[in-house]
Amino acid sequence: MKRLTRKEEEAMKILWKARKGFIKELIDLHPEPKPLYTTFSSVIRGLEEKGYVDHKAYGKNHEYFPVIRKEEYRKIFMKDVVNDYFGSSYKNVVSFFVNEKKLSADDLKKLIQIIEKGGKDG
Repeated sequence: MKRLTRKEEEAMKILWKARKGFIKELIDLHPEPKPLYTTFSSVIRGLEEKGYVDHKAYGKNHEYFPVIRKEEYRKIFMKDVVNDYFGSSYKNVVSFFVNEKKLSADDLKKLIQIIEKGGKDG
């Protein structure tokens, strides 16, 4: 699947939250500044062309819904980020967050526990 632009990701976040909706309903859920109807409609149609969204037709109106779950996209997105910015190394990702002071020693201990449990958090 193709990676999404920022506008497409914003639209997908709205669709994931709403689960389905007509363009006007989805725009109402969009944070300010609200996009123009035609602009948002174009973004949604682009998502449909990429295979992220589908619709059910009611005459001339279309109710859109996501085809891909947020968790599926997160895996694609994170894999791309790790490959593109961290040399395909998850260790480099963790080091980055430690160096940026986004992960504490306690956080790392919890991550080690998760790894030792076979990846099950909690």
